[in-house]
Amino acid sequence: MNAHPLDPAAPPDPTPTETHPGGTEAAWRPLLLAVAARSLRHGLDTGRPWAPDPEQYPEAVRVKRATFVTLTIDGALRGCIGMLEAIRPLVLDVAENAYAAAFRDPRFPPLTRAELALLRIEISVLSPAEPLPCASEQDLLARIRPGIDGLILEDRGHRGTFLPAVWEQLPRPELFLEQLRRKAGLAPDHWSTTLRVARYTTESFGAAIAQVQDADARARVSA
Repeated sequence: MNAHPLDPAAPPDPTPTETHPGGTEAAWRPLLLAVAARSLRHGLDTGRPWAPDPEQYPEAVRVKRATFVTLTIDGALRGCIGMLEAIRPLVLDVAENAYAAAFRDPRFPPLTRAELALLRIEISVLSPAEPLPCASEQDLLARIRPGIDGLILEDRGHRGTFLPAVWEQLPRPELFLEQLRRKAGLAPDHWSTTLRVARYTTESFGAAIAQVQDADARARVSA
């Protein structure tokens, strides 16, 4: 599975979602949110991504983790980009994905300075993906856990994912799967013996950027 940025195709619930065991310690959440906010401001100021030095951060946020960063304004999606594979330190992944959500999501124009103060930032830290072999569509529908599982579908060069938060908009497993296949570029009723499915969970947390900015000093960041 090649590592590349993805969007979840549907806005997650703007309120924090359930924390799953083994996730990021709650103590580091303000720091990661501050890093995301700093990355957005850096992008507006310079037009370039910001790359914090992981060595300047605590060990807990230097571990390799995959994340998605979601931006909303008044509950409406404004950008969402992330990675499915853990290929870089957590603090760097958050900074990169925050910038990408603001300036590289093809569904939206680049973020403007006027929008910055209106943003809510949500970070989703992904668990490692777990293969989910299934003999049939009914088998898959019986095994997925609504409200908990994020899914990755891959077949014949097509690939797509939905974060667990998408269950808020698509609570029925049949509809969730149908729309995910559409997102991946497959027919809504597609099934084949080569279809690969994996699932993951997320730990999600967020805040309005006006609240996050006060935490920036705690991130110990430098330009």
